[in-house]
Amino acid sequence: MADRQMRSILSLVRGRSGDVHDSPERSMDPRADDQPLPPRSHVIDNAIYVNGCRDVTPESLPEAFEFLKKTPDSMAWIGFYRPEDAVILNVAEEFDLHELAVEDAIVAHQRPKADRYGDTLFVVLRPARYIDETEEVDFGELHVFVGHNFVITVRHSEAPDLSQARRRMEGDPELLAQGPQAVLYAILDAVVDGYAPVVAGLQNDIDEIEVQVFGNQPSVSRRIYELSREVIEFQRATQPLLEMIEGLIAGAAKYGVDQEVQRHLRDVADHAITVVERVGGFRQMLHDILVVNSTMVAQAQNEHMTDLTEASNAQNEEVKKISAWAAILFAPTLVGTIYGMNFDVMPEIHWSFGYPFAVLLMAAVCTTLYVVFKRRDWL
Repeated sequence: MADRQMRSILSLVRGRSGDVHDSPERSMDPRADDQPLPPRSHVIDNAIYVNGCRDVTPESLPEAFEFLKKTPDSMAWIGFYRPEDAVILNVAEEFDLHELAVEDAIVAHQRPKADRYGDTLFVVLRPARYIDETEEVDFGELHVFVGHNFVITVRHSEAPDLSQARRRMEGDPELLAQGPQAVLYAILDAVVDGYAPVVAGLQNDIDEIEVQVFGNQPSVSRRIYELSREVIEFQRATQPLLEMIEGLIAGAAKYGVDQEVQRHLRDVADHAITVVERVGGFRQMLHDILVVNSTMVAQAQNEHMTDLTEASNAQNEEVKKISAWAAILFAPTLVGTIYGMNFDVMPEIHWSFGYPFAVLLMAAVCTTLYVVFKRRDWL
């Protein structure tokens, strides 16, 4: 690739400040800057295959490039893990990779997709792994360049472990002899198979959440929300796979893909459909669980308010009884207080019926108040 194209790629990737974080893909994800980046390394594995068998393992990239040029019908499969920009640019120049694909491989934070630039296919995958210790899903990113005689993989995360896919393909030389498209199938299969433990982990989390919801545990709402975010992210990683694989199968005849490889791709598509359907079901289940939890919380609040209302009503009844008896007892106290004053000029004091009159008056007032309060249900 010409120096002008290399400078164009660097300018697209780095922006004005020279920092990769200025790219729109990263700026739209504020959580990206909070994640610690693992140390960078270069080549994970570098092999040249002839007729489905590993022919040589070059010690350097220039050696691999040279051997690939000199050996007809050979295929290079080079794997990188978070390589330096210069390494990707070197590979891009050697294999004449399109500058937009190279930009995506350097920047990362791409959605799953498959773009074709001339004879080169550029595939972005979002592998995932379930972390049991934290009960979280860790999403990665894998870029794959597929040409007529090479496969370049650029991993930006721990998952997936492509060494297992490589060993599997090396154990099946007949399939590996089908070339880069067979390697792409193996990579797709490794990514989709890696979703199975994630699906099982999410299913287990949902089962635990259901128990928490019906156990009225207060922290369950937060866990539902956090798990919903992971399921949505998982859906974004898996949903585009169906269209991607279907496109590869539809264009298989045009690009000379072997029938056996097509059958394997259809098997991967079946597995991907299962994963996508399960993830869609998880999202609906979490929505239903959230509705049930909200209903139960509202019901519990209503029951609590009902209990408070009943307690308040009972308290009011007690206050009314106390007030009624206080009024009844206050009447004789008032009469006794009046006639207990030390005055000589009081007609009732020297009246022979004064005492019975006072007692009857107190009794009459108390009886009247009792009847009134009784009729009003205060007693």
